[in-house]
Amino acid sequence: SEPYTFVFSWKRFFIHSAIMSFCVFLGLMTWYLGKPPSIRFYETQSEEPLSALLAPGIDMALDTRSSVAIKQSEPLQVELFKGNIYFDIQKHAINQMEIKVGNTIIRDFGTRFSIHLHKDGTGHIAVTDGHIKIHSPSGKTFRINAFEQADFDDTGISQHRLLSDKNIAPWHSQP
Repeated sequence: SEPYTFVFSWKRFFIHSAIMSFCVFLGLMTWYLGKPPSIRFYETQSEEPLSALLAPGIDMALDTRSSVAIKQSEPLQVELFKGNIYFDIQKHAINQMEIKVGNTIIRDFGTRFSIHLHKDGTGHIAVTDGHIKIHSPSGKTFRINAFEQADFDDTGISQHRLLSDKNIAPWHSQP
């Protein structure tokens, strides 16, 4: 019997390359889509407000007739669908959360603040400690400091003024 000699074939080369490319593609897809995100939904009806610890150093209180979704990611992503929400974020938990209200993104910097979402899609934010940044869909960024409040929508903020009442969430009992 004669020894086997390798004969190069372009057809065989392309078939093997296609198989290897498909395997690499499947591997990358499993890596990207392997673990679905963990999303928690909170909703209150007409009963008592709800309080929850979202992460170490991040407390949330949800008023009655309010709903929110929390996506476990880095940073923690919160989306307010309706109602009122209050956050108490400790200084060691800064830059670990962002809130989406409509098309507006709010980033936190170690604060206590509340957000009220009106039925028409506009919102109101009040800050008692630290500061937050509002990133509007128009590309503008606004900073709201401690003891300030403002109304916001997709175009930006309005009525940026000093806080008239330090109790920014009267429905939430302070510890």
